[in-house]
Amino acid sequence: MSMITTTAWVPRGFAAPFPTKYTFDEKEFERIAALAKLQLDDAQDDLDEAKEKEANGNVSDKEDDDTAMKVDTRDEIEIDDDLKEYDLEHYDDDDDNVGEAQPMGMFGNVKSLAYYESNEEDPYITLKEEEEDDEDREDLQILATDNLLLAAKIEDELAHLEVYVYEDAADNLYVHHDIMLPAIPLCIEWLDIPVSKPGVDMDSTGNFVAIGTFDPDIEIWDLDTVDCMYPNAILGQGGNPEDEKKKKKKKKSKKANDEYHVDAVLALAANRKHRNLLASASADKTVKLWDLHTTKCAKSYSYHTDKVCSLAWHAVESTVLLSGSYDRTVAIADMRAPNEQPMRVGVESDVENVRWDPHDPNFFYVSTENGIIHYFDARNTTKDPAVSKSVWKLQAHDESVSSFDLNPVIPGYMATGSTDKTVKLWNITAEGPSLVVSRDFDVGKVFSTTFGPDPEVAFRLAVAGSKGTVSVWDTSTNAGVRKFFAQKVPTKATDEDVEDKLVAVNDVEDSSSEDGEDDDDEDESGSDQDSMDEDDE
Repeated sequence: MSMITTTAWVPRGFAAPFPTKYTFDEKEFERIAALAKLQLDDAQDDLDEAKEKEANGNVSDKEDDDTAMKVDTRDEIEIDDDLKEYDLEHYDDDDDNVGEAQPMGMFGNVKSLAYYESNEEDPYITLKEEEEDDEDREDLQILATDNLLLAAKIEDELAHLEVYVYEDAADNLYVHHDIMLPAIPLCIEWLDIPVSKPGVDMDSTGNFVAIGTFDPDIEIWDLDTVDCMYPNAILGQGGNPEDEKKKKKKKKSKKANDEYHVDAVLALAANRKHRNLLASASADKTVKLWDLHTTKCAKSYSYHTDKVCSLAWHAVESTVLLSGSYDRTVAIADMRAPNEQPMRVGVESDVENVRWDPHDPNFFYVSTENGIIHYFDARNTTKDPAVSKSVWKLQAHDESVSSFDLNPVIPGYMATGSTDKTVKLWNITAEGPSLVVSRDFDVGKVFSTTFGPDPEVAFRLAVAGSKGTVSVWDTSTNAGVRKFFAQKVPTKATDEDVEDKLVAVNDVEDSSSEDGEDDDDEDESGSDQDSMDEDDE
């Protein structure tokens, strides 16, 4: 099984030109030991418990009988004359002359191994260290014109985060490095602030990622460090080893609380103005606000009655958070007023995703399990979700709208992805949305559609899904897109004849839909067939 559950872009200029190789020294060992102490102690408790049960159980006499039988049989065996010199009959006997065995630690008895201060002194290493470092440095280089693309992947029951480099000028996409994860990843959020990085100012610019999984803890990793063994920080119960004595006395509770999540983390949202704040949503029905400077939960909110699956911070009112839930409501809450009931809107089925309009902060979008996109005016919302009405709603897909994105550079440009395996592009005007083009890129059920974050890659759309592949679609090469956004599409001196350019890992090819380019006209003329209802207010 291979699947990509979610993706996220990293804007240009934030990745280190030369990411560093992970260094495992004494300080790093102490840090990992502190973070992992709770898990190790839990495992030791389970082992001691199992040993205690075994010791209290009835001991079978079968092992004693088998041992006695082996001894009797050994005495009766006639030793061949050629084998007597090897004294095989006493092979298993203890040798009193042998010295006392040395205990094995976590990494064995490494002190007894030969150690050289540098590779130059080691006679077994013939490759010069400088040559090897230069080659590694060149392989890891990230240019200022490159974008990073993060993809949360499950492959053969192993979960990891793949860090891709997208070279737009060369139409190249490749895996730079990956990060092993403890459980199936459900959401990722790029962070521009360093978290628990020694020797770095906590308010400086960083290149980190927060990852939510089926586990209740949130892991934070440094994207500029390759081959890390352990995350820089863990938000949740697993990140508080100082409390391990209290937790050893009682099993981890599944009851929601104000300190950490107790169920899967379904959504993450970083606040771009208050950069140390990270919001998280969980299947435990709570929304939590984390302080990345302290890696502690600052506040917990419980205004939803079912799993909370999507979050979005307001671009202007930076303390206002939009949250969508399986309780079929979307809440607009001011995080400064935790005791006040938030404004709400209701929808016809479970919420899949929520987004603020990046070009008009008074409006927001909601996608649902029934394949519908709702467009709401936040100024007309009330505390009663049944009263609020959408400005318009669109039957975008026949199945769930599992992902959608709004172009941050081009107004009125929306992409939707569905479990019906199609990706659709929409032109949104004052009259409402109209279909531009629909495509099936053979990624399986579509779980992620995200536009590039920079003006230079504004028309690039990352598409990923249930087949475990990720591709970058240059939508500016589509005739329908050029027709609707002619004044906004950059002109190119080359590739004028390319239609629907798609860039994938080790597979740069020009692709179009199965029905050929003629579908463009059908898609554009058939846009009226997609239902778009006006609701009376």
